[in-house]
Amino acid sequence: MTDRRRSRTRRITPHAHWLLLCVLVVTLSAALLLQGYTHHMFGITSDDVTGPRGRAEAVPGRVTHGGPVIADAAGAPHTARPKAGTIALTFDDGPDPVWTPRILDVLRRNHVQATFFVVGTEVVDHPELVRRIVADGHEIGIHTFTHPDLSRLAPWQRSLELRETQLAVAGAAGITTALLRPPYSSGNDALNDADWSVLKQAGAAGYVTVLSTQDAEDWQRPGTDRIVANATPHGRAGQILLMHDGGGDRSQTVAALNTLIPRLKARGFRFATVGAAVGMAGPVQPAGLGEHLQGMALVTVLQAGDWVVWLLGVLMFAAGAISVLRAVVMVFAARRHRRLRKGRRGRSWGPPVTERVSVIVPAYNESAGIEAAVRSLVASDHPVEIIVVDDGSTDGTADLVESLRLPGVRVIRQENAGKPAALNTGLAAASCDLVVMVDGDTVFEPDTVRTIVQPFADPRVGAVSGNAKVVNRGGLLGRWQHIEYVVGFNLDRRLFDLAECMPTVPGAVGAFRRRALLALGGVSDVTLAEDTDLTMALCRAGWRVVYEEHAVAWTEAPASLNALWRQRYRWCYGTLQAMWKHRGALIQRGAAGKLGRRGLVYLLLFQVLLPLLAPVVDVFAVYGLVFLDPLRITALWLAFHLLQLGMGLYAFRLDGERPGPLWSLPLQQFVYRQLMYLVVIQSVFTAVSGSRLRWQRMERYGSLRAPAGAEPSGDNRTAAPEQSEPYEAAQQPQPYEAVTHSGPYAAVPGPGPYASQPDPELYPSHPAPWPHEAHPQPWPYVTPPRPAPHDTTHEY
Repeated sequence: MTDRRRSRTRRITPHAHWLLLCVLVVTLSAALLLQGYTHHMFGITSDDVTGPRGRAEAVPGRVTHGGPVIADAAGAPHTARPKAGTIALTFDDGPDPVWTPRILDVLRRNHVQATFFVVGTEVVDHPELVRRIVADGHEIGIHTFTHPDLSRLAPWQRSLELRETQLAVAGAAGITTALLRPPYSSGNDALNDADWSVLKQAGAAGYVTVLSTQDAEDWQRPGTDRIVANATPHGRAGQILLMHDGGGDRSQTVAALNTLIPRLKARGFRFATVGAAVGMAGPVQPAGLGEHLQGMALVTVLQAGDWVVWLLGVLMFAAGAISVLRAVVMVFAARRHRRLRKGRRGRSWGPPVTERVSVIVPAYNESAGIEAAVRSLVASDHPVEIIVVDDGSTDGTADLVESLRLPGVRVIRQENAGKPAALNTGLAAASCDLVVMVDGDTVFEPDTVRTIVQPFADPRVGAVSGNAKVVNRGGLLGRWQHIEYVVGFNLDRRLFDLAECMPTVPGAVGAFRRRALLALGGVSDVTLAEDTDLTMALCRAGWRVVYEEHAVAWTEAPASLNALWRQRYRWCYGTLQAMWKHRGALIQRGAAGKLGRRGLVYLLLFQVLLPLLAPVVDVFAVYGLVFLDPLRITALWLAFHLLQLGMGLYAFRLDGERPGPLWSLPLQQFVYRQLMYLVVIQSVFTAVSGSRLRWQRMERYGSLRAPAGAEPSGDNRTAAPEQSEPYEAAQQPQPYEAVTHSGPYAAVPGPGPYASQPDPELYPSHPAPWPHEAHPQPWPYVTPPRPAPHDTTHEY
């Protein structure tokens, strides 16, 4: 039967989302890698050539002493010069959104055509400028994609630079060009062997290299007059003039052109494109359909990458700001919560609560820890009756408890029906108005029961959350969970208590008014987080739920990643169900509105949305380390962890814990945090896909020990022992007996199987459900499918 159940579970668990997630992460990583390479690996810098020229033994003499236009460098190289009296204006490093349009305006006014050697990344950012250049009759050449020194790149990187630039031009303007100007190049006499290898590779790919004969040196921004002087030819020889329309402030270039062009025209010079100046036939041609489409795709992908990087930057900033704000609010709330509890009003909730308490222990295969749990309850310094509900255990849990023959302990056996059913059975059998619910893997301190019931002196309190601590703290996994319980759960509960929007009373240690639970119809089984569902229902019914940090319970935490995954998966999925079920609280007033607009929004923001974004933020952080400023990214990371460490130290101090385990906090961010994020992703996808997750039992390790003095003694104040009954003879959970109440939460008889219902006049906007029928069913399934005949075992 177990194998069949496991097989069924595997079939209904969705797996396609993991493939989708992997595809998303790989796609995002590839996009960031491409975006990082194109925007941050290289860039437009000064044309100033530094360092030794290098050997030039491989450069042919006819090239060194030839013209600036070099063709067929890979075969029989030949060069060409501009015609006498002809000047080819060339502009590098554009197109620039500010300076290129101004230069184009100057050229149009003077009826001059020029050649623009464009950088691929600028083409992607401003494709409309490339189209304007072509429409105005100017010539396009390529200046690589990211403006690197090609002589320092591997051959495959050179090919990539040229090919991507060509595609960008084809996508932006629908043309291809054979003209190439390598970045940081100058005249023929400056070529060395490394440069020649670049020209040969480019020549083999069909490119014609265009160098320069005269440099205006506008990249130095020496002033308009100096640029005009540098650009003015000496004599009548044809020139290829190097200027820039991008890469910085080109206002001096624009001003110089307004002076230079009319002056040279007056001297009889004519202006032409490079192709026309040397008599080259059609260096620019229309792009084929395939190349045009590929280019459009490249431009679209890179533009989308820019948008994604911007969005990720905004999200990362927002996530960081919200995290810092959350930390500040949590610390402030914890301090205020502590002061209120230490103040005059906080020391006492009212007259001491001394009445007997019913302790319900639902148990399914808890033989490893049930003895320690029950003995710790027997040792309580408050009068209790202990009801152990064995939910069809197969490991002798009930027999073990009965064999202990402890006073005040009653065992009820029932067929396996799940934890909510076991709790309802215990609730029906309880004889006290105050009930404490405790898991079978949890050990109480002697004063835990007494401490946790004191807030019930306030008649507005319907439930109290205790302080659960991890008992098995050995190893990194145990330390990380210990930190999470102290820093995460308990700080959150202090905040929720202060804001009066407590969403969860943990199953490990929680106390309730029995009549409040009966009025709600008992513990609902339509979600996997029955404790969260029940707590939210109590808040919506007008009851106050508080946190008592001094009510300490020790619980076993999962000791393996697999067990931790199953536990947190159930918790997270059940919380999503409960949030969806009680979404109506968002528009309600009073206590329900506080739960909806404070508690649910907080859970949605910090336990759903931020974890969903976390893997993306992590990928972007790696992107920042590789392509951005690694010192800045590292500093931000350290600042974030210092903030977490500060929160951890304060939380450990509040809980009276030694701060030693906090040394493992940085390591927690690389394993544990990612695991928790994946749990949220899995849970959300499970909910969206509509799959039903069953109860799963956590593996027990027997690490619990009963506290000293747990053996029964003559003055123990537990109730007299009752003879345990077999399941068939036990009091059944339905119907509950009618209960007579008085005070502001008085119940009146009502229809249905539960004879006690709340007064509708007290809560007109929140009628009592039967059981929970007034609330919408948990999303995404309204009517969950009935299990197959063999799939009947409910686990914890």
